[in-house]
Amino acid sequence: MNCEEIKLKIGIRRVLESFHLFPIKENQKTGSYYAIDREEKIPSLSVDYVKNKAFDFGTGKSYDVISIVQQMNQCSVSEAIKYLAKFDFSQQNEFQYEEIVPQKNYNIVNVNDIKHPALIQYLKIRKVSEYKNLVKEIEYELNGKKYFGIGFFNNSQGVEIRNKYSKICLGKKDVTMIKNKINVSTEIVIFEGFFDYLTFRKLEKQEINNSDYLILNSTAMLFKVEKILNEYNKISLFLDNDANGKSVSLKIQGQFKNVEDCSFLYRDFKDLNEWFCKQVL
Repeated sequence: MNCEEIKLKIGIRRVLESFHLFPIKENQKTGSYYAIDREEKIPSLSVDYVKNKAFDFGTGKSYDVISIVQQMNQCSVSEAIKYLAKFDFSQQNEFQYEEIVPQKNYNIVNVNDIKHPALIQYLKIRKVSEYKNLVKEIEYELNGKKYFGIGFFNNSQGVEIRNKYSKICLGKKDVTMIKNKINVSTEIVIFEGFFDYLTFRKLEKQEINNSDYLILNSTAMLFKVEKILNEYNKISLFLDNDANGKSVSLKIQGQFKNVEDCSFLYRDFKDLNEWFCKQVL
């Protein structure tokens, strides 16, 4: 793994979070951070999640993931590379491997209950086929071609599409909040993706529950719900067991009270669903 590959494959947001640095404001593609080399009251560091680079408007200095580590640890390039070796190189920058398709580039043709054999089989592989009623079968057109997949809508009516071969978001990226329909809940359970949510519902094995559910659909969406989380007396986290998930978990634990990190339940696996699939024959 050479320097150029490291600069592309390790997400800059994950590196900043490893130093407990989080955006003051962000959207799907960029974030505004305080400078990493000085104290300031107005954030001057602009981070481009897509290009995987940062620019400090106060000094005119540009950063990549290696130079960020060099600045934070005051170390050489080789020492920075050793630091970055703890990240999962097989996991691409999240803003590279999930395509977000704007409204003008696609058309949803049909929204139905899950019926296609390939999608049912995929849900069976992920061990959550019993909860296919919580997702939809989406037929859509993209760049003149027709596709289909398992769809999970977010709060902005964007839709997360998953099948064996693709992972995309049609429309605006957002979280999915699922409120308790019976009681006003003081507890919330947070997941990174909807397959973990479906897995939890299967593990829960009860029709009536006392919790609200929040599916981030991307940890970059956390900023959208930080004010909402103050309304809850208990927060349970089922985030991924990677550097990004751990950093976001630490941020939530530092910002709110009565937070329980439940990832220890699947500590040897990437996420809750992967752990569950290994437990069920």
